[in-house]
Amino acid sequence: MNFDREKVEASADRLRECRKRIQKDVEVINGWTPSEQAMADACRVPPEDIAGVVARLKVLQEILDEMPPSPRAHRVAAFNSLYLTITQRVERHLQGKDVVDKNWLEVLDVEFARLYFRALSTWGVPDVDTPDAWEVLFRRAQDQRMSTLEAAVLGVNAHINRDLSLALIATWKRLGYTGDGPQHPDYLLVNKIFYEEIPPLRRRFANAWQMEIDRCVGELDDWSQRVLVRTTRARAWEQAERLWELQDDKEDFDRAVLVQDRIAAVAGETLLHGASIVRVLWLTMRAAAANLWHTVRGNRSPKELEAAGKK
Repeated sequence: MNFDREKVEASADRLRECRKRIQKDVEVINGWTPSEQAMADACRVPPEDIAGVVARLKVLQEILDEMPPSPRAHRVAAFNSLYLTITQRVERHLQGKDVVDKNWLEVLDVEFARLYFRALSTWGVPDVDTPDAWEVLFRRAQDQRMSTLEAAVLGVNAHINRDLSLALIATWKRLGYTGDGPQHPDYLLVNKIFYEEIPPLRRRFANAWQMEIDRCVGELDDWSQRVLVRTTRARAWEQAERLWELQDDKEDFDRAVLVQDRIAAVAGETLLHGASIVRVLWLTMRAAAANLWHTVRGNRSPKELEAAGKK
């Protein structure tokens, strides 16, 4: 594989500088004061099944809802509440007949949640880096200038655009690489859950100004967010397949993940400037990811890469 490490490292540096230029000033409270011990205890042991994930999210919700600046005003609590609702819906689907491979989807959900819990556990710990994409939200945990809707969107951005591809890789390592096999419809099933849950969740978090916009645009906003879910989750699957090709070289893999993380962080910072969510995430992720993977793989098409691999 053609992987120019210097170019990838330069891309990572440029993305960090870009983020610094566009990020808004905020008083950063580094850590989970006054609930550091409760948060550490909640995140210490990774859950083993989806029931464990739901139980852990409920514990975290109780902790976050009691944290400053006031009860139920913590911005990470907004995302956690959304995530809990979506995960409970996935749990119910696992008990139904519309899931092809229940074990695969449950493992993916568990690996996905573990990345969120790991990010929470690193925030404020000396000499331990929190992923940049999550830092965008965490550093604003008590910033009441940011709406709870914006906070929830920042969490979704970090969890899908940074974590989801890594959760897919962890699932493939545990259960075997499936490609576009019978498990892929189960992956797409989660899109349907998002489609159904995001409109009421969005309106639950929206402030008066955002609700007025919602009334003006009607179903257009719901449609645009369905597009967002479909495109970002499709890109996460594609990113996972590309990262999978790098798994045998830890240094190259880590560099690619770093760039992916910083792309998501730039997208998160840009969201706070009030631009269209679909426009920001689609254009930012498409342009930056295309640049990264052209660097990683050269300008060869997938067919050319496949042919080269058979030689």
